[in-house]
Amino acid sequence: MKLTLGFIAPLASILMAASAFADIMDEVEHGYADSDGVEIHYAALGEGPLVVMIHGFPDFWYSWRHQMEGLRDGFRVVAIDQRGYNRSGAPAGQDNYDMRLLVSDVAAVIRHLGEESATIVGHDWGGAVAWQFAFAMPQMLDRLIILNLPHPNGLGRELANNAEQQQNSGYARAFQAGNASDPDIFFGGPMTAETLSGWVSDPAARAHYIEAFQRSDFDAMLAYYKQNYPSAAGGDSIATSPAPQLNAPLLVFHGLDDTALHSDGLNNTWDWNDSDTTIVAIPGANHFVQQDAAGLVTQTMRWWLLARSE
Repeated sequence: MKLTLGFIAPLASILMAASAFADIMDEVEHGYADSDGVEIHYAALGEGPLVVMIHGFPDFWYSWRHQMEGLRDGFRVVAIDQRGYNRSGAPAGQDNYDMRLLVSDVAAVIRHLGEESATIVGHDWGGAVAWQFAFAMPQMLDRLIILNLPHPNGLGRELANNAEQQQNSGYARAFQAGNASDPDIFFGGPMTAETLSGWVSDPAARAHYIEAFQRSDFDAMLAYYKQNYPSAAGGDSIATSPAPQLNAPLLVFHGLDDTALHSDGLNNTWDWNDSDTTIVAIPGANHFVQQDAAGLVTQTMRWWLLARSE
């Protein structure tokens, strides 16, 4: 069965306020998994089937606080810090941020927790890792949830043909060409803990972000783009090579106000998956849809996971 949910009703009328969720910073259990010598930090909450959540740029495990709170009574929710971020290891060198290693980090966390498989959830760069994990390690994948990162085939198509997506990717070209020390590298300004956390609207949450980014490696953050993001000519990455066919339950969220990733990339997602595909497009939500539309994302995620756990 393939199901596509169209444009959801106006955001304000259906979302629970983010403040309804408790701050779980002091409730989670912290741990570290060894990924071939690199420590991958994670925060865990709840009991039940394993759900592993992967953040994007610029972010850390706390991005998933609303979803962790909403799923904790039925699932073991584990949110990782990707390498280079917050409390995870940050090995020097661009090659240490190759997609193969990012995928291996997720597998290392699952094995460390004593499980053979998990539901994988990813946003932005975490979404890219989640897609590639699904292709490379289908035996370790139960279900796949992606937030604001189109299927590699769709993103590659838009990068090749969609002028708006090409323009939207200008920041990534700057990241590929520049260095963390450049005074104007981050949308016309420097990369600092304060500028990187500027998108966080909640002052209390922003304080946590500043602390996390003070522990992070800015060169590592840029290495994700230098090593893995398609070049302007298409490169040798996701823009040129068709991805393997999926066969896993798939849930995709997309905040339609995203100015980095065009929603046209969602087209044909259902053609690249042999299992059921559910797409939730959310007007009024920006790139960080798990926070902009916390209530809707959490409730939908919970419904979807429970329906497939019976």
